[in-house]
Amino acid sequence: QVHLAESGGGSVQAGGSLKLSCKASRLEIGRNYMAWFRQSPGREREKVAHIDCELRRFYTDTVQGRFTISQLDYPRELYLQMDNVKPEDSGTYYCAFSEDSADYDKRCLGEFRYWGQGTQVSVSS
Repeated sequence: QVHLAESGGGSVQAGGSLKLSCKASRLEIGRNYMAWFRQSPGREREKVAHIDCELRRFYTDTVQGRFTISQLDYPRELYLQMDNVKPEDSGTYYCAFSEDSADYDKRCLGEFRYWGQGTQVSVSS
């Protein structure tokens, strides 16, 4: 059973930095399509950033230039460096990985199959 565990959340003042980590266990095939999502009270869950199997990165407009997504192949970890944070960045952040499959389309282009339990980020003004 694949397990994802986030860490690194906390409270920070606007303009500060945080680094979120997501440790993946029991992935056996290869690099996955991975992402960070966040959910704030009263708002829908949104994808903040993703990194694909070819290490191409995407950022939602509101974090472009401030957040950086990165990963390690071994150990299997995903990171989100959050700089110059704003109060609107507050929320619960979740990491997500695609299916651990030998099928490239499933592993690199498919849906997010595994989710972490979330880590809370609170940014004060």
